[in-house]
Amino acid sequence: MAQPEFDIVTVGGGLGGAALAKIMAEHGARVLVVEPERRFRDRVRGEYLVPWGVAEARGLGIADALAAGGAHEAPWLDLLVGGMPVSHRDLRETTPQQVAPLCFQHAAMQEAVLEAAGTRGAAIWRGARGRGLGPGPTVLVERDGREESVRARLVVGADGRTSAVRGWAGFPTRRAPDRLRFCGVLLDGVATPDDTSFMVTSPGEGCLSYVFPQGSARARAYFGWHTAKGIERMSGAADLPRFTAECVKTGASPDWFAAARIAGPLATFDASDSWVDHPYRDGVALVGDAASTSDPHWGQGMSHTLRDVRLLAEALTASDDWEAAGHAYAAAHDRTCEITRQGESWVTTMLMDVGPDSDRIRERALPLLAQDPTRFPDYGFSGPDGELDDDVRRRFFGEI
Repeated sequence: MAQPEFDIVTVGGGLGGAALAKIMAEHGARVLVVEPERRFRDRVRGEYLVPWGVAEARGLGIADALAAGGAHEAPWLDLLVGGMPVSHRDLRETTPQQVAPLCFQHAAMQEAVLEAAGTRGAAIWRGARGRGLGPGPTVLVERDGREESVRARLVVGADGRTSAVRGWAGFPTRRAPDRLRFCGVLLDGVATPDDTSFMVTSPGEGCLSYVFPQGSARARAYFGWHTAKGIERMSGAADLPRFTAECVKTGASPDWFAAARIAGPLATFDASDSWVDHPYRDGVALVGDAASTSDPHWGQGMSHTLRDVRLLAEALTASDDWEAAGHAYAAAHDRTCEITRQGESWVTTMLMDVGPDSDRIRERALPLLAQDPTRFPDYGFSGPDGELDDDVRRRFFGEI
């Protein structure tokens, strides 16, 4: 039997795999998406798309799909420090993109974007699993109780932070030391405004919390802490009281959670950087978390995934030499992710690290940041297109 042939096979049909399948199918490519889940299920994962990520989504033509998946605009961001309001920021007015962030239930978003890919002509194999790579390249796929080899010009690993494709292709993975843990949960009955997200931090205590509204009093809430705090992991509905108590200790209002009830899994995950240098080799490209994961990416994980999709699609559609295009994509990916990792390390030092050295940095820098918020690098909302050079670092840390 002849092997089925495609231009692109994406292993993984989440945001990255589905968005790439959609845009490349629109350009006439024969695309196959291999997705093991027959229906996406709720997990604790990113659900806040910052303005530069919203702009990427619009450029890829998936804004309508996000809306179909229940995307909810939350233009305002409130920052509380030690429980005290510090800023009420309209991100539509204060970012270059001039768009509101989007909040959504991740599984519903995935279904909508994957459906859009199928509508544009991509082949979608649900309940199918990639089992390995072969020369050509080929992907060994298991579906309906049998295995078959699928040939492609390009295989794309879009299978998340535990990417099997990354291992099959032999990409070395780098990992930074563990510094943070994060716990998240989907809640109903949250008493915060539906148009406002909240970031609550307590510098020096090594803890912060987030609330991202999804409309109708539903929100995804997170609590994060430095590993040095020794806080035990939280998991399951029984830990909801402890979760909300930790958020309140950080400075969140107890009124936000007074009537809250659990609407999805509660789980803790490690929040450390892991990445692949140059995520392309021998006909295999990695996108999204398969290429670079940084939790919580300070709210940028999905934005980076969409940036990866755009960079790869632009490279592929600009040249018939897909080997050169793959390397061009990988180089561009590395540049943007390096900026994000640098910025995240600085922000973690400022807001989350504990101990006398970090306290001295905050004692010097925080009053200056309060007087002049432009000292805080805005890569997290405005995008990683600027340089985070030494002058930016010194201004942020109050050295100049």
